[in-house]
Amino acid sequence: MNPTFCEDDSSQVPALLLLQRLGYTYLSPAEALVLRGGKTSGVLLEGILRQQLHRLNVFRHKDRSYPFSETNVSNAIYALQDYPLQEGYLAANQHLYNLFTLGKSFEENVLGDKKSHTLRYIDWQYPANNIFHVTEELSVQRLNCADGTATSHYRPDVVLYVNGIPLVVIECKSPKIDKPLAQAISQHLRNQNEDGIRGLYVYAQLCMALVENTAQYATNATKEEFWGAWREQ
Repeated sequence: MNPTFCEDDSSQVPALLLLQRLGYTYLSPAEALVLRGGKTSGVLLEGILRQQLHRLNVFRHKDRSYPFSETNVSNAIYALQDYPLQEGYLAANQHLYNLFTLGKSFEENVLGDKKSHTLRYIDWQYPANNIFHVTEELSVQRLNCADGTATSHYRPDVVLYVNGIPLVVIECKSPKIDKPLAQAISQHLRNQNEDGIRGLYVYAQLCMALVENTAQYATNATKEEFWGAWREQ
């Protein structure tokens, strides 16, 4: 790991090091961008996602196992990208949550016998079968703000990926600034605005604000007063 652009060494670097000890593989911002197809408008690590969809999924037909077709794996990736944001931000987030937890059915044809089978995005039964990555300063293009300037992107401090899907976003702040946790939460909420980076947060199932060993957490669109405090017994 070689952290770059760190806003605060007292929170961000220790978090990255701890996550690596927990089993997350570090990706530099440049490496993550390559895996995103070189586009800051995209947030999925598509190559890793495709690899994992093939690896995690087979279906049974007459006592034999078969892999899902390349077409249906591509359709499964498209299903993640085709979330219904027009129905509302939280509705789109709920839609993706259902895909993550329940999977999606696709029709497969084996020797003329067509049946639908469920394809999983995450192996909940055997977590070790999933692939975990962590990256920092993920540059994401803002919605409705494609002027090409520095302000057209926001860069969350830490993003956690499972099978190439960004599920956790963490903002790290220095204890030396005024009300650091409140500032981190405010940054999350700003990023979730219509002109923010909803294209990333719509996938997120957990948002965290971190100041050294103190943290608060919430789901999308949670007002500051309802963020939970992280405590260890």
